[in-house]
Amino acid sequence: MVDLAQAVADEAGPGGFDGLTLAAVAARAGVAVPSLYKHVDGLVDLRRELAWRAATEFAEALAGSVAVRSPAEALRAAGRAVRAYALAYPARYAAVQAAPSLGDLPDARLSTASRRVVVVLTEALRGAVTAQSAAAGTDTEETGVHVVRVVRAAIHGFVDLELHGGFALPEDLERSFGLLLEVLVSGLGVAEEGA
Repeated sequence: MVDLAQAVADEAGPGGFDGLTLAAVAARAGVAVPSLYKHVDGLVDLRRELAWRAATEFAEALAGSVAVRSPAEALRAAGRAVRAYALAYPARYAAVQAAPSLGDLPDARLSTASRRVVVVLTEALRGAVTAQSAAAGTDTEETGVHVVRVVRAAIHGFVDLELHGGFALPEDLERSFGLLLEVLVSGLGVAEEGA
């Protein structure tokens, strides 16, 4: 059932997760809506399952950005990984963003997967956290929260605008996104070398 729901959401694009209905999933399955309740406890439960899958998949997509050589390249790699995932799977990306507001699954899988996304992203941005913590003379853990928020807001804002047709001018989006990453690297004082 979750596979069908994911396919329905994926086919609908950026609004596919928010617009998902049991009726659409039932139609895809060729059954009546009440038949779905043998597999899920309703739309909220189904959305949680989809968000869990997406968060798990998203964390794996981000994991590769941790293994690069320099802190600056790790930030760039994380940004490119977020954008690539969002463009390839806009409905799943929306599910990842919605995950914290959905509540949790009974076995806490969703909150665990959501935390893993944050942990992987924080690890990828370790160089930025270290640079900001040293510059401000602040606690690394607290600084990490702020750095992740800033980077996430910048990249998500760009990606969200891109997914929803917010960049109508003909100039190259790759160049714009590259500039965004360089602004983040420079603004956060991230080292180009070392680990």
